Amino acid sequence: MHIRLLAALTAVSLLSASCSGPTAVRGPTVTGSRSGATTASHTLGGAVSHGGSTGVASYYNAGGLTAAHRTLPFGTRVRVTNTSNGRSVVVKINDRGPFIKGRSIDLSHSAAAAVGMTETGLARVRMEVLQ
Repeated sequence: MHIRLLAALTAVSLLSASCSGPTAVRGPTVTGSRSGATTASHTLGGAVSHGGSTGVASYYNAGGLTAAHRTLPFGTRVRVTNTSNGRSVVVKINDRGPFIKGRSIDLSHSAAAAVGMTETGLARVRMEVLQ
């Protein structure tokens, strides 16, 4: 009986994870990040800093200079700067996510390469909404 219940819960978990959109995210799960900061009247998630908000970025298997964000309207342009190396890229929000607690934005593979985070999988970034 317990084995059937465990198998059913595992199947539901795998099914819901596969239905949440493109993932292929590398790196460990990060917790403890604050969310709810606002910039340019849109919620970016992460802690407020001068020139935008900061948070943790991950990346997923998508092309172009695009990104996924939980609340920003599709088409919003955001400058994302890797705080460890100063490299930045302007991305267009075209997807929803990330769906892992503690992450603020999911970058496409191309955008992640532009800011130098493909080897680590995660990076602390500053995000600025562009008008």
